[in-house]
Amino acid sequence: MDDITHVFIHGLDSSSQGTKGSYFRKRYPEMMVGDYQGTLNERMSKLSEYIGSKDNIIIVGSSFGGLMAAIFACENEKRVRRLVLLAPALAYADFHARCREPLQMPVTLYQGSEDTVVLPEPTCEVAQSIFRNLDYRLVKDDHSLLATFPAIEWDNLLEIRRS
Repeated sequence: MDDITHVFIHGLDSSSQGTKGSYFRKRYPEMMVGDYQGTLNERMSKLSEYIGSKDNIIIVGSSFGGLMAAIFACENEKRVRRLVLLAPALAYADFHARCREPLQMPVTLYQGSEDTVVLPEPTCEVAQSIFRNLDYRLVKDDHSLLATFPAIEWDNLLEIRRS
């Protein structure tokens, strides 16, 4: 996977063993797929420790993991190459306190139009206010994005070159 570090961050009530984590571990064995528990601060500490000093990072974050990915990018902008956010919990109250400056890296955000957990409108508003290079994709799906997830062009988003 070249010199790019790939990271997947699961949601609040999920784990690395969930559908998305299992998919990434099987399809991209070099991808970092960890487990995060506890408060947001505890999860962010674990993420920082897990990633260490790596850079040139592409982070995929789902739901609460999308919030974590966005916060990590705000705090480490020069180290993050791209974000892929799946129904990210960006309207979480702590986000704007931790991320005040606009981010320039490419961000692809998938949001389900039928999501009742992370509502599309506030998520879109926050995303548009923070991400200057945003590709926002509102899809006919719910919060899990299980109908959309398999059809996403992951090799392309993760910048994987297959021979």
